[in-house]
Amino acid sequence: MPVRHVAAVAALLGGLVSIQAWAQPTFSGYLCCNLRTDGSWASDSNYAESGKRIIPVGTPVRVTGYGRYRVQVEIGGGKQAIGNDYSRDIDLGSFAQRWVVQDDPAPKIASFPPKIREAIKEARVTKGMTRDQVAMAVGWPISSENPKLDAEIWRMWISSFAEYQVVFDKAGRVREVVTDPQTKNLVVMD
Repeated sequence: MPVRHVAAVAALLGGLVSIQAWAQPTFSGYLCCNLRTDGSWASDSNYAESGKRIIPVGTPVRVTGYGRYRVQVEIGGGKQAIGNDYSRDIDLGSFAQRWVVQDDPAPKIASFPPKIREAIKEARVTKGMTRDQVAMAVGWPISSENPKLDAEIWRMWISSFAEYQVVFDKAGRVREVVTDPQTKNLVVMD
């Protein structure tokens, strides 16, 4: 279909379907990170709200399509959408590749110290983690609040009202997590 026809169809749909979404590739891979879902929807905010379960890092995933601010995936035979709710400055193809990686992270995780492996398994942050290990445990920070992944502080949320800040040292390892005591109990593994 010529580009002008695609643009006309998109205009007729009132912009509900992004032209860019139609051009994104489908592929198979593995979840980069623990992903919290309500059963059919997971947001890039990765909130740990009541009723959500964790799909573990390394779970095989197939990206099957794209919609408006979402990546459609198949996980264990079930359909799921990963919503690009707060990282919309990242195009959907790059967003999909951020959450679904080509290499199985299991061998890498197996090489980590026991405390780091346990923190990732429990979806928690602990001192000494690298940025990649934090992402594996609790997901990538939303880009609208964290435009640079190499920043000293990542602003993260466990809910829309419970922010925590992961502070990295000069070597890129977690120095501390700053938040209120209740959120700290839910996020940090000592």
